[in-house]
Amino acid sequence: MTIRTRLTLWYSGMLLASLLLMSAVLYYELVYEHRAEVPAQQREQAPKQMADIIFLYGAPTLVLLLVGGWFLMRRTLAPVTALTDAAERVHSENLRHRLPRSDNGDELDRLTGVFNDMLGRLDESFRRIRAFTLHASHELKTPLTILRGEMETLLRDAKTHPDHHEALEGMLDEMQRMARIVDDLSLLTKAGAGQAPLVCEPVRLDELVREACEDARILGEKQGIKIELVACEEVTMTGDRHRLRQLFLNLADNAVKHNEPSGRVTVSLRRVADGTQVEFENTGPGIAPDQLPLVLDPFFRGTEAQRAKRDGCGLGLSIAQWIVTAHSGTIQVESQLRGSTLVTVTLPSTGNQRG
Repeated sequence: MTIRTRLTLWYSGMLLASLLLMSAVLYYELVYEHRAEVPAQQREQAPKQMADIIFLYGAPTLVLLLVGGWFLMRRTLAPVTALTDAAERVHSENLRHRLPRSDNGDELDRLTGVFNDMLGRLDESFRRIRAFTLHASHELKTPLTILRGEMETLLRDAKTHPDHHEALEGMLDEMQRMARIVDDLSLLTKAGAGQAPLVCEPVRLDELVREACEDARILGEKQGIKIELVACEEVTMTGDRHRLRQLFLNLADNAVKHNEPSGRVTVSLRRVADGTQVEFENTGPGIAPDQLPLVLDPFFRGTEAQRAKRDGCGLGLSIAQWIVTAHSGTIQVESQLRGSTLVTVTLPSTGNQRG
């Protein structure tokens, strides 16, 4: 129940109680107290006269007060509604937006000012976090590249003892994994700051989906995972080829990684009424219902993924969501625990990218 409704009910109750009290006082003062002095015929007519007075004068007054009070409360609470609507539109990407102020100095105007100051502090905090992440990612890339080059040199060096090759290869794999994490983190930070523009051109989505399926077959070969491309209609759209390829590769990699031995991944690309729909469905442990709303958050890893100690840091779906959103599309994840997981991407048929 809204504040306006509660105030209207309270106000109506108070007016009704006041009217009843006034009627009782009038009856007592004008009829009951002087009943001995008034002829019997007039005493019999007194209640009817009182009712006429209340109906003809009290009821219109009550209606007028109710309408006037409702209008007054509506005008008074209108700034609260406007403030609520404006606050609902604020999110992490538009913290520089400020709520409108009435500048009349009342409590609501002061509250709006407090909100705006809070948004300013949040915007500055987000800006510093993004700047730190970008600088840290940039500084980490150089030593990682140097270490990777030195390890590759040691692996190629004939003087390196064969017993050390396995250890060096393991260290090189971890170094490459760390480099991928740094690149993904840098990409997400740039995307959040609007520093990752798209290079738009005509793109054949069916070709990218087929490439992703081929890569998925290679990734799932060791675990015996079967990749099925059940539908792949020819579709061309305007978008960033590199990012769209990255999107499909991330989804294919996730479908293979979070699967069971000898499982299955089903991929489809179809035209739909509102654009193009791409689906990646895989067998596997599934996602718990309480964790499903969090799967697109950065660094989130489900309980099953942590228990199985699967490779990854929880950035793949976050990057996929940014790529889809940048192309004015939508991404949806459905899953059943101990069942299948379905990721559905819907992209517009036109190139209406946000950049």
